[in-house]
Amino acid sequence: MSTEVVMPQMGESIAEGTITKWLKKVGERVERDEPLFEISTDKVDAEIPSPAAGTLTEVRFKEGDTVEVNTVVAVLDGDQSSAVAAPAAKPVEEKPAPPPTPPQPAAASAPPAPTPAPPPPVEAKQAPTPAAPPAPPAEIPSRTDGSIPSAEELRRTKSSPLVRKIAQEHGVDISKLEGTGLSGRVTKNDILSFIESGTAPAPPQPRVEAAAPAAPRVQEVAAPPPPKPQAGDRVEQMSVMRKKIAEHMVLSRRTSAHVTTVYEIDMTRIARLRDQHRDAFYERTGTKLTFMPFIFEAVNKGLRKFPIFNAQVNGDQIIYKQDINLGMAVALDWGLIVPVIKRADDLSISGLARAANDLADRARTKQLKPDEVTGGTFTITNPGVFGGLFGTPIINQPQLAILGVGKIEKRAKVMTTEDGDDFIGIRWMAYFALSFDHRVIDGADAERFLAFIKEELEAGDFSV
Repeated sequence: MSTEVVMPQMGESIAEGTITKWLKKVGERVERDEPLFEISTDKVDAEIPSPAAGTLTEVRFKEGDTVEVNTVVAVLDGDQSSAVAAPAAKPVEEKPAPPPTPPQPAAASAPPAPTPAPPPPVEAKQAPTPAAPPAPPAEIPSRTDGSIPSAEELRRTKSSPLVRKIAQEHGVDISKLEGTGLSGRVTKNDILSFIESGTAPAPPQPRVEAAAPAAPRVQEVAAPPPPKPQAGDRVEQMSVMRKKIAEHMVLSRRTSAHVTTVYEIDMTRIARLRDQHRDAFYERTGTKLTFMPFIFEAVNKGLRKFPIFNAQVNGDQIIYKQDINLGMAVALDWGLIVPVIKRADDLSISGLARAANDLADRARTKQLKPDEVTGGTFTITNPGVFGGLFGTPIINQPQLAILGVGKIEKRAKVMTTEDGDDFIGIRWMAYFALSFDHRVIDGADAERFLAFIKEELEAGDFSV
């Protein structure tokens, strides 16, 4: 039986994926659920299993190609491939039977590459059908009816929802761009490169309409010429994951008004609590007790008290999320990924510890599922594990804030007794840096939120 293999939807906000490696060659046998190819998206790298058993008879995209979700990328034929191929071809052959109506085969056989060429002149002679393409859905106009849209129409309409959203936010007319995708489609790389080059109109469109001042400004912010490698330099192509991270970071900086505030937090009581229960905790749960579950729980309480930090922006609306889904940045040898602890506020310290350790372990072995890297509402990153005191983390879109945890270490701290006398003590201290979106979060709210987390952690009132 003939089976079409499509690019899967690897998350609710993902519109395309890049094929990084074919694990089978044309002519090879593949079993059901056996890995067929590897893909990379801006969320996750994953192996895609075969939807059926059979022989790989056709590969429509090569390694490195970026493909829209639900697009056919390969074809498998089962043991009765010849018998199954006929039914697929019958609708095509039955319609062209009458010689006077060749346009119908073009409509039915649009998917195969060779057939679209002859139909255009016949279509044009019979009826004004070329005017119909604007009406069909934007994603695949050439496959839902018999018409063949022009290259310009494809550039205007055949782009992913993500590309159209970015273009709308930055006031870019997609029809003016030369796309590098299939049939001139404008890809995400095309739109981001255009915006980054400085030739795109700024998001506040009124500035673009001011003809006189607009031109010099565009010239001033034009991107510098790319650097050229010199003798002895080593040139290495960016990985798909690295390019996705770069795009995501640049988009976040352009979207959110970033502000960062830093607090110093005394973690001594948490350190003592951890030392006191470490061994028993491991025996009971089979996982290590680190500082992070305590921080997760303090953040959960903070997000319930200050819901604006667990929200998202949609145009001029603020969406307050009901669930608290904590993203936790995990550093990999080949990049960075942010798996998500779903409904984190429903978990205990032990539940948070198990979930965090499990996600981190599977992230490093490429075993994460697509839904485990989507849906985050607030992110925590821990550069302190490498020794960093603090940083200014970039918000993980479409979230509104991200918390960076610095190195937790012993320091000399000036303290005061109940009688008002000062003394120097040895305490476990750490810097916590909160980056927030100043479009909707005021500085006072950010200070209250981080002060609340400081109070919770310094009190050390947690059940282990």
